[in-house]
Order: sequence, then C-alpha cells, then structure tokens
Amino acid sequence: MKVMRNLLTPALALLLAGCAGLAPQETVEGPGNAEDWKAHKAQVSEIDGWQISGKIGIRAPQDSGSGTLFWLQRQDYFDIRLSGPLGRGATRLTGRPDAVTLEVAGEGRFEAKSPEALVESQLGWQLPVSNLLWWVRGLPAPDSRSRIALDANGHLASLHQDGWDVQYLGYSEEDGDTLPARIKLAGRDLQITLVIKDWQPRRLGR
Repeated sequence: MKVMRNLLTPALALLLAGCAGLAPQETVEGPGNAEDWKAHKAQVSEIDGWQISGKIGIRAPQDSGSGTLFWLQRQDYFDIRLSGPLGRGATRLTGRPDAVTLEVAGEGRFEAKSPEALVESQLGWQLPVSNLLWWVRGLPAPDSRSRIALDANGHLASLHQDGWDVQYLGYSEEDGDTLPARIKLAGRDLQITLVIKDWQPRRLGR
C-alpha cells in the first residue's frame, strides 16, 4: 500500500500541475453571450495596424490635464503623440517592444528598452503601454490573467487586468469592426479617459 501511495503521489502532482497550466486566462462575467465574444475577439484580434485620433485626459497626483491623441500602429511599430497641456506641449512615444524613444518638447529625446520604463522615468506615470495595444481594441492582453464583463452584444463592458480597471463606455462601427470609442482606465494613481473620434483599422498581416 505504501508503494502504491508513493507512485500515486507524484502522478497526482503532475496531473494537478497540468490542470493548472490549462486554466483559462480570462474569467468571463456579465449578460453577454460567450460565443458572440469569441467571434468578436477573433475578428478584432486580426487588426494589427491602425490610425487613431481623439482626445485624452489624465488625472494624476501631480500632473493632470487633457490634450489630443494621435496613434499610428503598424504591427509591432507604434507612434503615439500627445499634444496640448497634457503632454507638456508635445510628447511623442515611438518604437518597437525592445527599443523605444520618447521625445518631450523642450526637454529632449530619451531611449529605453520598454515603453513602460521610459514613460515612468520621464513622465512619472506607471502607464501599461504594452497592454494598451490590446485594450484600445477592446481586448484583454494575452500574457496575464484578466477578469472581463461582457455587454449584451458580446463586447467588453469592463476589464480588470494587472491592477487596472478598464471601462468601455461606447463603441463605434468601422468597416465592419466594432471598436471602442470611449474608454476609462483607473490604476496606479492614474485615471485616464480616451475619446476616439476617428478609427482607421488595418489588417496588415494578411
């Protein structure tokens, strides 16, 4: 009996480890249909390029304001520009995941290997730039666990991920795609509002 127990214990441990590895990254709540969400997610995930223009507001302990937003995305290359009182006149974040440049009007040009490190060191904001590449499309980032709530149409109504609460307050239809038009984010002593006036989605990988 003792031999059998010694054999079963590591086998059970392996089974539980395997089950843990298969645990879903998303916890889904809300009235929306899970199949509608699955179809919507698959469609929007194909968008790997876009041009966005709109407005952004940020409330932070020592630096709050509003300004305009321009965001060009071409697969893994991004060019994000803020202008107006928010960005100290004008701020531009460009690069790829492993090489990022920040230009701040009147202050200079700075470089780092991650957009999060660069934004925090120069602007003082713990901004999840890499996650925003997903959240702006109405998708959870795939590399960490998330809790999502769906609306009646199977789109994101809210998202909690990596310590951030994201509320989707409006959508617009663009060339057959349903994409966020108004987003509110809260986390790390920041409150951010994005109002997207113009969405131009692209599928560049096809």
